[in-house]
Amino acid sequence: MASNRIGRINEEIQRELAAQLRGLKDPRVSGVGMVSITRVNTTPDLRYAQVFVSVLDKEQEKDVLKGLKSAAGFLRRELGGELRLRYTPELQFVADDSIAHGAHILELLRSVERRDAEQAGQEDKE
Repeated sequence: MASNRIGRINEEIQRELAAQLRGLKDPRVSGVGMVSITRVNTTPDLRYAQVFVSVLDKEQEKDVLKGLKSAAGFLRRELGGELRLRYTPELQFVADDSIAHGAHILELLRSVERRDAEQAGQEDKE
């Protein structure tokens, strides 16, 4: 039952942070292009939240994370005003590579599929 509550809180934090990112004035974050919050993991005591961030331009990912780290206090204060929780979690921003990982797995599956198709074509010739 508690995990369901944590899941709802994670979704709410993700939604609020995504809305706040649009209004952030730090050029390291706002001037990059597409920055998205992919997921949030909050500890059961609601003291810490890992915020997974995906950046379209991978070369600027470190600068975006630095900008978000410097704006973490502001974002936490704004989050505390929007969410009515006993504790507003401390935000820890982490680069999310799940999109790149998914693309790599997809490429591996496609290469296996091509190899199987080539083997089937060779068997038909024999």
